Amino acid sequence: MSTPTITLADKVFSPSRRMLLVGIAAGLLSVSSVAASLPPHDLDPTPEHPRNSEGSYLTLRSGRILFEYSQFSDGQQDHSPSAIAEIHSDDQGRTWSQPKVVVPTGTYQNVMSVSLLRLASGKIARFYAVKRSKWLDCHAMISLSSDEGGTWSEPRPVTAAPGYFVLNNDRVIQTKTGRIIVPFGFHRSRGVADEESSWDPRALAIWYYSDDEGASWKESDTWWAIPALSTSGLQEPGVVELSDGSVYAWFRTDQGAQYESISKDNGVSWSLPRPTELKSPVSPASIKRLPHSATLMVVYNDHSGKVPAPANPKQRAPLAVAFSTDGARTWGPSQVIEDDLTGWYCYTAIHFTDDAVLLSYVAGNAEIGRLSRLRLRRIPFASLPVPPN
Repeated sequence: MSTPTITLADKVFSPSRRMLLVGIAAGLLSVSSVAASLPPHDLDPTPEHPRNSEGSYLTLRSGRILFEYSQFSDGQQDHSPSAIAEIHSDDQGRTWSQPKVVVPTGTYQNVMSVSLLRLASGKIARFYAVKRSKWLDCHAMISLSSDEGGTWSEPRPVTAAPGYFVLNNDRVIQTKTGRIIVPFGFHRSRGVADEESSWDPRALAIWYYSDDEGASWKESDTWWAIPALSTSGLQEPGVVELSDGSVYAWFRTDQGAQYESISKDNGVSWSLPRPTELKSPVSPASIKRLPHSATLMVVYNDHSGKVPAPANPKQRAPLAVAFSTDGARTWGPSQVIEDDLTGWYCYTAIHFTDDAVLLSYVAGNAEIGRLSRLRLRRIPFASLPVPPN
C-alpha cells in the first residue's frame, strides 16, 4: 500500500501529526473515535442565563485564547435581552475560565453575534449586533483595542441607514490588501409596528467594506436577492478570501443547499448567487482557510444523503466537516463530528492553533432549547482528514 503524501506547510503540521494524518488517509484511524475522546466544554443553559450561543475566538500575543459569545439573561429568542460574555484559555483551548460580561446589554433590546478579528495593524476589532427593537432595527457595531483587549474604543456603527442588518458571528474578514469586509443579510420592513409581521424573512445579500480600520464604510456596488422563489432569501452570509485574492461568499437558503457568490474586485461587486453542492437545511455554514494553505474547511449540516441525516429536512443535524482544495468549486467527503440526529447544531466559529482547530457551535435540542447550549470543541489537526493541497 502506497503512503499518502501530506503537503500542508510544516508550520501547520509537525512530523508526528503528519504521521497521524497518513494513518487517517490510509484508513487506519477513525476521526469520530479520535474526536470523541476529547471532551467538549459546554456552556449549558441556566435559570440566570437560559441561552448561551454563537461566538468567536481570538489569540492574544501572550498565547491566551479569548472566546466571546452571546449570553442571554431573559429568554431564548433572538430578540431576548443578551450581552457579550468572555472566557479565556491559557492551554490552547483545553480548559476555560469562568465567564465575565465584556459588552453589557445597556440601553439596547439585545446585544449578540460577536466577531473578533486581528487586524494587520495589530489592533483587535470586535464586531457585534445590537437591536434597538425586536423586529425593526438591527445594526452592527465595531470597537477597536490597541492593548490586546485591555481597553476598547467607543463602539461605532458599521451601517448608518435604518433597517435590520443581520451580521452572523465569526463572519468579518480583512483581506490581504487591508480591506475589512462585512457581509449582511438585510431584512426589509413590511410595517411600522414592532412585531414579527413587520419583518420580512426574505433576506437580501449586501456587503460593506472599509479601508481605514472601520473609521468609514462603503456599501458594495452589488446587492442580490435570491434568483428563485423563496421564503428565506439569502440569509446569514459569510465571506472568506481565497488564495487567488478573490472573495467567496455563501448564504443559507430554503433551496436545499448553501448558495454562493464571488467577488473578483475585493468586495466591490459580486457574481449572481447560485447553489453549491453543500446540501443543507436552512442553517448557516461556516468556512475558513487553513493556515498557510489554499485549502478551505467548511462546517455545516450535511443533508447530501452520503451520511446519516434526519427524516425532518429542517433539522440542523448532523454537524460535519469537509474540505475543498479548489476554491470551493468542489468539496471532499464530509466527516460527521456530531451525529445525534435529534440535536440542533449551528452558528459555528472556527479558530486554528498550532496543532488543532477550535470549534464552537450551538448544540441544543428540543428538550433544553434548540439554541440554548453552546459547545466548544478542540480537535487536533492530526484527527482531521485534511487532503493534500
